[in-house]
Amino acid sequence: MRRTQLAPTRRTHIPLTRRARRRLAADAALLVVAAAFVLPLAWLVLASFDDGATLCVRVPSSPTLDNFSAVLTDEITFTPMLNSLVLCGSATVLTVVCAALAAYPLSRYRSRFNRPYLLTILFSTCLPITAVMVPVYGLFVQVDLVDTVYGTALFLATSQLPFAIWLMKNFMDGVPKVLEEAAWTDGASMPQTLRRVVLPLMGPGATVVMIYTFIMLWGNFFVPFMLLLSPDQLPASVTIFTLFGNYGSVAYGQLAAFSILYSTPVLVLYILISRRLGGGFALGGAVKG
Repeated sequence: MRRTQLAPTRRTHIPLTRRARRRLAADAALLVVAAAFVLPLAWLVLASFDDGATLCVRVPSSPTLDNFSAVLTDEITFTPMLNSLVLCGSATVLTVVCAALAAYPLSRYRSRFNRPYLLTILFSTCLPITAVMVPVYGLFVQVDLVDTVYGTALFLATSQLPFAIWLMKNFMDGVPKVLEEAAWTDGASMPQTLRRVVLPLMGPGATVVMIYTFIMLWGNFFVPFMLLLSPDQLPASVTIFTLFGNYGSVAYGQLAAFSILYSTPVLVLYILISRRLGGGFALGGAVKG
């Protein structure tokens, strides 16, 4: 009998399509971006438990809480954190209130000056804070507001107000005007309509403005550094300098531990009000009938 010899099968390589290559390139770029974010966070967490931490990302051989114990003092953490909460909290409340009052007429009344005014607001957000600090400091010296918490909070609120007005106006445009007209029919005034109709319906938008403003103020270093002089009034964003020693020596472990504690209030604030961010505008049955 004659045996037939089978020819060996060859593996055929299917060339990647252009769409597949683009998707692989996009995935690779996303992995690079993710690594750029993950590595600093990994160093922050690992260094906070490492007594001999350096700039290298490494797992501590013997994890310890000594870094947290070293920074959990009234001088380094507790008093500056309280100062930051008072300073940034009051500035955030002032910014949100003023932004709501300024955005309401811009959203509800049409005028030839609306667009130039909004463009001016948008342009003012592009100005660096260092460009106006010299005249502001001179003004604060003349009106005796240097080294005062309320004066610093007023300037912080003013610096965040333009973008807050822009955001608030865009969110306020999503509230139907027919609801306000119904309230006016029932005898409500404009301030009552804003407080009882518009602001409750745009709760998620106001929450976004509040979170954004608080985060930007919480991380502000330059303004309190220039306007506050007393050590007992400095916020945590300025007292972080105490973790930098002389001649370039840095306590990296304590710096990482303080950074984790410093970011905790912002994370707690977001977690507490994150449910409202996904609530949307509950207008489904409000405009029916």
